[in-house]
Amino acid sequence: MMRQSPLAAGIFYNILGGFFVFLAVQDVNVNGFRFFNYVLILLATFDIGTGLRLMLIHFKVKNSQN
Repeated sequence: MMRQSPLAAGIFYNILGGFFVFLAVQDVNVNGFRFFNYVLILLATFDIGTGLRLMLIHFKVKNSQN
């Protein structure tokens, strides 16, 4: 099984988080705040946080190897 680098996974999580933010903003503009919007915001928060953490891990490992 091939392992994915933390940088690639971090970028993927950040894109996914951005997509959830986009969906939440669009739904708020159409329907106002509902429970579903809070779920989207929560998912976006977790994804962006995980993405940033993975990208930081990548750069820390890269710096420690040099």
